[in-house]
Amino acid sequence: MDLTGIVWLVAIAALVFYVIGIYNKLVALKNRFENAFAQIEVQLKRRYDLIPNLVETAKGYLKHERETLEAVISARNTALAGLKAASANPADGGAIAGLANAEGALANALGRMNVVMEAYPDLKANQNMAQLSEELTSTENKVAFARQAFNDAVMTYNTYRQSFPPVFFANTFGHRTDARLLEFADTEQIQAAPQIQF
Repeated sequence: MDLTGIVWLVAIAALVFYVIGIYNKLVALKNRFENAFAQIEVQLKRRYDLIPNLVETAKGYLKHERETLEAVISARNTALAGLKAASANPADGGAIAGLANAEGALANALGRMNVVMEAYPDLKANQNMAQLSEELTSTENKVAFARQAFNDAVMTYNTYRQSFPPVFFANTFGHRTDARLLEFADTEQIQAAPQIQF
């Protein structure tokens, strides 16, 4: 084999290894944002588990506010269904958008419940309610941090996927669309964690 043949073989081998590197990085970045979503899932499940306890504790005091309590439980169940759909495929932009909308509705329902509970001083003094409120606030903060980590991982993935030359190989390797950021409809309300005061 002459020198020209060796140069061509080395160039082809370098190109193959470069393309393999692009593939591996796309996979690693996708796995990173999927793992970040799994962290959101853990915190949201904890939050969804706390909400029925909160409603049960409030039920005795808010006998005339049944509609408000039912709205919170309904919003919680819708958000849980949205979480299950998004968990199945965090790269599905539609599922992420559905979760974001459901989370916005849940935040609004919790906000309405908070306003109603302000009128019940005995409920505000209840020890179980205070503990649940503190746990819910703590979980909201964890959700916010996990969502930020997820959005950072999605941004890194999308930036790499759209950059040159990975953009030429991404579709071939099954990375056809950008991942979607998880942005809640009422971002201010979510980031400021619902304040349920008693």
